[in-house]
Amino acid sequence: MFSKILVYNYLSASKLINELIKKEEFKYDIVVAHDWLSAIGGITVKKEVGLPFAFHVHSTEKGRTLGNGSEVVSNIELHGARAADLIVTVSYAMKDELIKLGFPKDKIQVCHNGVDPQKYNPEAVSAEQIKKVREFYGIKDEEPMILFIGRLVGVKGVDKLIMAMPHILQKIPNAKLVIVGLGDLQDYLVNLVKTMRMHDSVKFRFEFIPEEERILHYAACDVAVFPSLYEPFGIVALEAMSMERPVVVGAAGVSGMREIVVPCGEEQCGFHINPNSPADIAWGITSALESPDKKKWLGKNGRKRVLNEFTWDKIAEKTLELYEQIIKR
Repeated sequence: MFSKILVYNYLSASKLINELIKKEEFKYDIVVAHDWLSAIGGITVKKEVGLPFAFHVHSTEKGRTLGNGSEVVSNIELHGARAADLIVTVSYAMKDELIKLGFPKDKIQVCHNGVDPQKYNPEAVSAEQIKKVREFYGIKDEEPMILFIGRLVGVKGVDKLIMAMPHILQKIPNAKLVIVGLGDLQDYLVNLVKTMRMHDSVKFRFEFIPEEERILHYAACDVAVFPSLYEPFGIVALEAMSMERPVVVGAAGVSGMREIVVPCGEEQCGFHINPNSPADIAWGITSALESPDKKKWLGKNGRKRVLNEFTWDKIAEKTLELYEQIIKR
């Protein structure tokens, strides 16, 4: 994979410089690269033709692997950061992480991700579609559906979510947890549910579901839970909020979700929890499901927040503003 990525970087940079710019005389104002995967291409174009270079960082090798990972990849990230005129990252939590890793502080700007609220719109989903999703997992109307969608890897905290179920069932005996996704932890999670004798309360779907179906799952659930240990942004939380669902999110360590989800006050749309504590995860979920009115209120606040702060149009405007600053410079 690494050699393919290296070749892709050099070939794309070569095509841009030699064919598009020199031969066909295309005019560009800026070169943009995302993460280490295209950093070398961006650096090469900057060196050869002097275009200002914007480097978008969505996560880091150290963060993704909880302190492990490839030194080579970490070095490419740092190399890209030093060569760039602008570093754009997805949250203030992420900005702090980059500074700790030695990225040049004065180059770093924050621009959150967004969501399409027309696509992620609860009014566009029928009661019949919701019923179908819940029936697929054998969940009755009166049974609260707790949803996790994401990669089934250690950093997402799914195991701790399963461990939270006994605490949840003490307060909400008919609650059901639906886990959708793929990842290295599949066998471990199945065994964990068996050991805990939770097979009646935890439903798995080991596949990557398309966006249309993901939207239906948000609409069908009562609360969406993402107890990540490391989450530079967490776009799934935004998607659930746009679908008017309360969200419970990991708020320890590097967590962009801490910035997305308001945990108290008049604009509250969910709960911050310690993702290392099953009891705390359970507290967040049972608090969100305390009453139908509270659940609805949290959901409405979530969608309102998306419309005010996190539409792709707003994010695009902010991105262009940042690009224009370095072009003028």
